[in-house]
Amino acid sequence: MSTRGINFLDQWLANNVPETTKADVISVDELTHKLIADAKALGIERVEIDEEVGSLYRTILDAIVHYDPGLP
Repeated sequence: MSTRGINFLDQWLANNVPETTKADVISVDELTHKLIADAKALGIERVEIDEEVGSLYRTILDAIVHYDPGLP
């Protein structure tokens, strides 16, 4: 994963995964599509994010399940 890709992913998750997000298939799928679109808008290719993250879906689901507003 590129530094730019991991920094984007970390910041995006912090800004887009509120504690009210449900850990269901539709919510996670919508967030996955939004993440990819937001990255593309900034010129970040999905491969820059995917290289070290086995699954964006699982990464977002994990962020929802383990959400802690006090953590960066």
